[in-house]
Amino acid sequence: MPFRSLLLGSLAVAALAGPAIAQEATPASAADRNVFQPADFSQYAPVTALDMVRRVPGFAILSDDSGQRGFGQARGNVLINGQRVSAKSNGAEAALGRIAAARVVRIEVLEGSQLEIPGLSGKVVNVVTDGVGTVDGSWRWKMRVREDLPPSFDEFNVSLSGAKDATSWTLEASGNPGRGADAGWRNIWDGTGTLIERRDEDFTSIQDNVSVSGSLSWKPPSGVIANLNAKGQIYEGNQKQISKTFPVGGVEGRRFFTSSEDEWNGELGGDYEFGAGPGRLKLIGLARYEHSPYTDVFRSGNLDGTGRFDQVFLQTVDEGEYILRTEYAMSTKPGVDWQVSAEGAFNTLEAETDLFEAIGGGPLVEIPLGLSNSRVEERRGEVIFTHGRKLSPKLNLQISAGAEYSELSQTGDAENKREFTRPKGQATLSWQQSDMLKLVGKVERRVGQLNFFDFISSVNLDQGSGVDGNPEIVPNQSWRLNLEAQKDFKDWGASTVRLIFVELEDVIDQVPIGTGAGPGNIDSGKLFALETNSTMKLSKLGFAGAELTFNGRYFDTEVDDPVTGQRRSINAHLIYDYNLELRQDVPNTDWAWGLIVEGFKQEPQYRISEVMLRENEPAFSFAYVEHKDVAGMTARVAFGNLFDQRDKFWRQQYAPDRSGTLVRSEDYSRGFGPIFTFELKGKF
Repeated sequence: MPFRSLLLGSLAVAALAGPAIAQEATPASAADRNVFQPADFSQYAPVTALDMVRRVPGFAILSDDSGQRGFGQARGNVLINGQRVSAKSNGAEAALGRIAAARVVRIEVLEGSQLEIPGLSGKVVNVVTDGVGTVDGSWRWKMRVREDLPPSFDEFNVSLSGAKDATSWTLEASGNPGRGADAGWRNIWDGTGTLIERRDEDFTSIQDNVSVSGSLSWKPPSGVIANLNAKGQIYEGNQKQISKTFPVGGVEGRRFFTSSEDEWNGELGGDYEFGAGPGRLKLIGLARYEHSPYTDVFRSGNLDGTGRFDQVFLQTVDEGEYILRTEYAMSTKPGVDWQVSAEGAFNTLEAETDLFEAIGGGPLVEIPLGLSNSRVEERRGEVIFTHGRKLSPKLNLQISAGAEYSELSQTGDAENKREFTRPKGQATLSWQQSDMLKLVGKVERRVGQLNFFDFISSVNLDQGSGVDGNPEIVPNQSWRLNLEAQKDFKDWGASTVRLIFVELEDVIDQVPIGTGAGPGNIDSGKLFALETNSTMKLSKLGFAGAELTFNGRYFDTEVDDPVTGQRRSINAHLIYDYNLELRQDVPNTDWAWGLIVEGFKQEPQYRISEVMLRENEPAFSFAYVEHKDVAGMTARVAFGNLFDQRDKFWRQQYAPDRSGTLVRSEDYSRGFGPIFTFELKGKF
């Protein structure tokens, strides 16, 4: 079926047939939700709504921009006044940061399937604001000092929000610099384990990120709801690594590598909702564009003037995403709702690439690099029907079913065009077992999002390796089973635990491509995950004003290796990550202190002829002391890297591939020292 016919037909169905989604979510009953008042967060001296939501027990914010396809499978779990934010990079978390804490009336915690929002399930937070016609502002400034780098003084955030009659608005400007550095020795061995070279290396990374964002909302008495969100961002990143090389029995040399990116991007999103017949119709649009020029330079040579080698890699990438979506919803009687949604999307990536080499100090010569100058496009349309029903006062069911049509094309170095039609849908059942326990089960058929960079060839000058683009790659599909328990321990805190089982099809991994290698599809795979967001209040144990918060995930994955045929984990998949915080707001004072420990571990990255792993050990930790009234401001001092975390890397290379003989291995362990930060924030 042609893309245009599917999209136009689905829009007509949404406009004329009936059901989809009224994003002004129907409130659940008081028995089906926990309600937090602003006073419940007063001990934290919050400045914005984001400060408050981050302290909701047993809850963690999920990004609106999680790599899922379009809006239909968005993972966000935050609503503002019962509505999703029609944005991705400028989503709900960013919007919360622009809302002054003084404007928050209450925060509701409830099960997403209770609302008339298809695809929304699990624990959800709804932030209700008052819309009072005042102008509120907040600000934050932070400095950072660490070894081997100049201090940064330009991390900041300033936001304003206001309202008048039916119109409300927010505006924010922020700067978020990144600084990184490490230094140490890299050791290189041959296949027999004999040391053949040592390198004394020094690495630095400087990143600067400045953005301006805002929103505009209009809610007249007629019942119309209109929202507009916008964001513009400039990013500059620069990395440098200098190495002194000491080959065993050879001449001392030098290696010099730099990598830079000069990016700008913008996003504009909006929605318009109004009554239409027996229900409500909502129109949603989003446009995103990103321009990213990259420049990598590599130079090496010996101190005696021999062995000179130079490389330059230039690439300019332009990415775009454009979405039109319509949703119609109606309720035929209390506890019964029907929805139909239709979405059309156009995604594109265009890359222009040049690779140059010079040997022995000679002139740079262009090196052909196949599939590096190309344009990739996807046109996609989907229609989803959803039915929600309250089976009993404590039991809710939501079922959705539909299909997606997509057209993938590539031009330039490769000419290819393919069409796919895939089923999609889910069923969610939630049971309010008691006022303190809720159980949720969800079965879903999902289509994954493609990374368009997988179609484009690239090289890594520092590692001396490359990746071939694959014009035949397809998105993965999966059957997913989620089981979630939401437990409210009242004065003791709250906990959410999820078990996830996934049967994967067309898993994206590293596969042979002609005489080279790059991303491709493996027939099948499995994934098991355990996640938790838990908060324990310690006052009843005699530790007044203290709480322990733990957010963590664990993954176990399996695929058949396309090179060795052996069962192994999914390429570079996360094994676990966690964040543990102990905080005490000292009673009857403005002081607070805390200790945070966080860490993660990934599976190795498997390529055709090598295996590598980057990791950070031991866990990263920092301690902070906070005073919540320094001339009306909140001040925080923090000391980081208390456990002396190090950046670690190892790589093993084989011939002719990983089923063959080990021919080379290398590793390093580099320290980056302590980190000191000082932060001030306030409101006006």
